[in-house]
Amino acid sequence: MNNRILVIGCEPWEEQLLKNKLADSLHFAGDIATISDAELRDVIILSVFIHTPVTPELLAKLPQLKFITTRSTGYDHIDLAACAKRDVLVSNIPTYGENTVAEHTMALLLALSRKLIPSIERTRRGDFRLDDLRGFDLKGKTIGLIGSGHIGSHVAQYAVAFGMHVLAFDPKPNHQLARNIGFSYVSFSDLLPQSDIISLHVPFLPSTKHLLNDAAFKQMKKGVVIINTSRGGLIDTKALVKALKNGTVAAAGLDVLEEECEITEERELLTDAFKKKCDLETVLANHILLEQPNVIITPHNAFNSKEALERILTTTVENIKAFQAGKPINLVHA
Repeated sequence: MNNRILVIGCEPWEEQLLKNKLADSLHFAGDIATISDAELRDVIILSVFIHTPVTPELLAKLPQLKFITTRSTGYDHIDLAACAKRDVLVSNIPTYGENTVAEHTMALLLALSRKLIPSIERTRRGDFRLDDLRGFDLKGKTIGLIGSGHIGSHVAQYAVAFGMHVLAFDPKPNHQLARNIGFSYVSFSDLLPQSDIISLHVPFLPSTKHLLNDAAFKQMKKGVVIINTSRGGLIDTKALVKALKNGTVAAAGLDVLEEECEITEERELLTDAFKKKCDLETVLANHILLEQPNVIITPHNAFNSKEALERILTTTVENIKAFQAGKPINLVHA
């Protein structure tokens, strides 16, 4: 079958969406180990998620394979060198949640600036007093964005729309983007003392671990608000707790925590495999930041919108159709 497509590890709703958008010969399996060697021999296109390692051993069972599309941004689970030797092309999902995570970033900031959580909790108890519920305007405030990539640039757009002054630090500045949106690049050391709000939008790397540490918090203006929808390890938790207690940090909105289990792909959080290996509820319950009244914590949920998850599948379909048309897109290389 010239168009035989094998899709591994989809949920039922994902299978249905792919069936609706692809008229080709689609075959689904929860695990590639359940597919017989005879069935694998006919596969032309393979779609996987990060739980399916594509090794030289697996490739040997797929003699007709020409194309792999992973339903993830990361592709460490695929042996790209082995694929190149076999002339198997590999595509990924470059982005799918940039506006989604940016919107959650603004939601956390708005919840803190207008004290939404205590306001809601109080009125549910039948208490309509306004004591201690005074917030602050976003208009006129300076927000410092650490990272101006896909997500950070969306936050910049939203912040400008709110009438905020936007500063950004990025080791690879995009000055044309800054001109188009209306923000300015500054150094990391200049961003810290000038910002009323600091929001993190960089990957977790050895070079970014504990980017916000004791030394960084000491450079910030008193009363700064911290937002993190990126990775928990970017912030030294002990340093953050200390800064909250001494008033350097007035409030924090966190969708990620330093003690989270290793997460390589947000979509992984929704799978049964992740639930078995990591109990986020226990992690959250034991976290000292939960006890802080001026901290809002959400359970790594910023990516989790219907549209973002559908974009993963839509891009997967686009990858497959582009390959079939002889014009592959979103290719990754060893």
